[in-house]
Amino acid sequence: MSVWSASTVGNNYYCAHPGSRDGHSNNWCPNFTKHQCVMSGETPIQTDDALHTPAYLSWRKLQLSRAKLKASSKTSALLSGFAMVAMVEVQLNPPSDTRVPPAMLVAFTVCTTLLVAVHMLALMISTCILPNIEAIGNLHSISLVHESPHERLHWYIEVAWAFSTLLGLILFLVEIAILCWVKFYDLSETAAWSACVVLIPVMIIFLAFAIHFYMSLATHKYEVTVTGIKELELLKEQIEKGDHDGRMNNLTLLDQGRVV
Repeated sequence: MSVWSASTVGNNYYCAHPGSRDGHSNNWCPNFTKHQCVMSGETPIQTDDALHTPAYLSWRKLQLSRAKLKASSKTSALLSGFAMVAMVEVQLNPPSDTRVPPAMLVAFTVCTTLLVAVHMLALMISTCILPNIEAIGNLHSISLVHESPHERLHWYIEVAWAFSTLLGLILFLVEIAILCWVKFYDLSETAAWSACVVLIPVMIIFLAFAIHFYMSLATHKYEVTVTGIKELELLKEQIEKGDHDGRMNNLTLLDQGRVV
């Protein structure tokens, strides 16, 4: 298993394309006909045999965990900032001058607090775990993947991802509806109700897409797992057949030795 990294080669070399206009090739790649090596921040290219090793599987999980934590941190920081600005900038009238139901004000306070708390929790998890994963991922060395904590902290990563993309987005949509109600109810009851009417189908579409996405992802993982199990069973049969043929050959040799 060969791993190409910036620590083992220079920073100013590359593999030229075979069909370049000048026909000149400055490549140092030993497997030039199969792939193109570029000194960049991309994941190192592996051979076909190395793609089925536990280390490469762990490396793929590391890259997925890193992508989830990056998306979670950006989304949480953005949406929590919007929620804080909405809470600070909203202008509320005194109780004697407003027709907004007190229950709606309580719902606005609770929803805003939950929204900020959920996104801050996701942001904290991402901020704490991401540097440790980045430190190993930036080395571009699969042999060091066991030093990354992404396997041990897998559930924390999934919690941050769910809080930021699923629960956090749902709370943000609810926050928009409540904010429109609090903001426009004194001016126009129709405007307040129209916000709720518009957001109801949006919420249904959002939930339908989330359920469909997670079901499709679960089905894909199931199919990949079944394929892997079938390959293992086939490999087991081949090994057992090889052992059986070896035993038969040994018995044949013993019988021939006895006859002689």
